[in-house]
Amino acid sequence: MKTFIKPFSQYKILKPIFILITLFFLQNCFAQNEVLPLWKKVPNQRASEEKEITENIDIVLLKNVQKPQIDVYLPSPRHATGEAVLIFPGGGYHVLAYDWEGQDIAKWLNSKGIAGIIVKYRLPVSKSIITPHKAPLQDAQRAMRLVKHNAEKWNINKDKIGIIGFSAGGHLASTLSTHYNESVYTPTDEADSLSAKPSFSALIYPVISFKDDFVHQGSKNALLGESPDEKLVNHYSNQLQVDGNTPRTFLVHAADDKGVPVENSLTYFNALKKNNVPTEMHIYPEGSHGFGLGLQNKNVSTWTSLFINWMQED
Repeated sequence: MKTFIKPFSQYKILKPIFILITLFFLQNCFAQNEVLPLWKKVPNQRASEEKEITENIDIVLLKNVQKPQIDVYLPSPRHATGEAVLIFPGGGYHVLAYDWEGQDIAKWLNSKGIAGIIVKYRLPVSKSIITPHKAPLQDAQRAMRLVKHNAEKWNINKDKIGIIGFSAGGHLASTLSTHYNESVYTPTDEADSLSAKPSFSALIYPVISFKDDFVHQGSKNALLGESPDEKLVNHYSNQLQVDGNTPRTFLVHAADDKGVPVENSLTYFNALKKNNVPTEMHIYPEGSHGFGLGLQNKNVSTWTSLFINWMQED
């Protein structure tokens, strides 16, 4: 006996239903990831022929960021805790390690029900920037304000929005933690009336100081230039800017880090402790620099679970 199956196209009633179901599915998939420009008109920037570059060898690296933005990764609504973390990838203020210390971090946070929001911030080595040292902080402040402005839309609790930064991104995270109230750009809209203060910060093998013998010279030169004024050096040596209003902080570093010495985390910890800011620090004996999630390094692989436990203690 032969069986004849009509082509799907002949089922005229089912076609519209199929299309609607497909569109609904796609809409819900893409709703979990939104890209939002930080600015209508980017401040502190001039026209240039410089182009943004993406390199993909072993890690996706972004160079010459021209259009700063936030990439919003939301967890499934059923899993959402209402918490959010802005992510600042590292790269010595020369590049952004966008998947290693950005997208992978956002996906991990989503697996815990936490919104992960990657900040694609401008790099001070860009020829398009007028005053290099201001640009990263301008983007960081604006990113925090935009997330708070969109918190209800994204099912986020405004009081549970923290930040995490890696290496030079850790410097930017500590800069936002200590300079959140500094006026670095002219307000442009309603979002800019909101505070840029994070609820908490996590600094992973961070650059902190620009004035001690353990300085990461590459990050310092990129942000401040090769012969910066001493006032500017002190201004961005963030252990000197900690006060009692600095957000509670989680620190992670490896003692054998030869790229960004562990003294960076230690000096920030001491400043937080001196100012009675709640803090937790984990120093691993081995791990080197740039271990990211630490999935391939059992020496440091526990930091992620320690951070989640700490974050949710409040």
